[in-house]
Amino acid sequence: MLKLHGFAVSNYYNMVKLALLEKGLPFEEKLFFGGQSPEVLAVSPRGKVPVLETEHGFLSETEVILDYIEQSQPGPALLPEEPFARARIRELVKGMELYIELPARACYPQAFFGAEVPQAIRDKSLIELQAGIDTLKRHGKFAPYLAGDSLTIADLFFVYSVDLASAVGKKVFGLDLLEEFPQAKALLERLQQTPHAQKIAADKEAQMPAFLAMVRSGKR
Repeated sequence: MLKLHGFAVSNYYNMVKLALLEKGLPFEEKLFFGGQSPEVLAVSPRGKVPVLETEHGFLSETEVILDYIEQSQPGPALLPEEPFARARIRELVKGMELYIELPARACYPQAFFGAEVPQAIRDKSLIELQAGIDTLKRHGKFAPYLAGDSLTIADLFFVYSVDLASAVGKKVFGLDLLEEFPQAKALLERLQQTPHAQKIAADKEAQMPAFLAMVRSGKR
């Protein structure tokens, strides 16, 4: 059986978890916070979350894990067969990762953990976030899913990156980044209301107090 190592507060962990649930695959969750100890690095070379344990060994990096699941496991397809269509979805994923998730992540300490992010970093993040949202407007189809008429890996990245970017926009900048992007708002709401996403949200909420206590203690 596949084993998913990570923790329920991680958005990247939840992308993989949603893929496993959508495909109807049996899997076991193993609590794992990453880090730089020899034991952790033996499993995850960069000490990051998530990690997928397979019969062949461990895999890290979310896109790699999702690609492995798609190529090796049964269940509904999350990538099309046609090479160009598949590349377009990966293009969407990379755009969200680089131009939405990463700029938003720079402001997570202030948005979610009560720390102060330097003004220069905030200014840069806001510019990049707005450009990233504009890029998604041009690139996404929203018909009704991000890449067309079926759920794909792009939607998994969307629901667990754009939601946090939106929260950063409101908490750090006092802005609704999706104010003029009703298609994204509608898709985000639709995806968040699915049974699998609601289960993931409940697991995240249940684990959040312990995670915040660990962060404040300096253990992570």
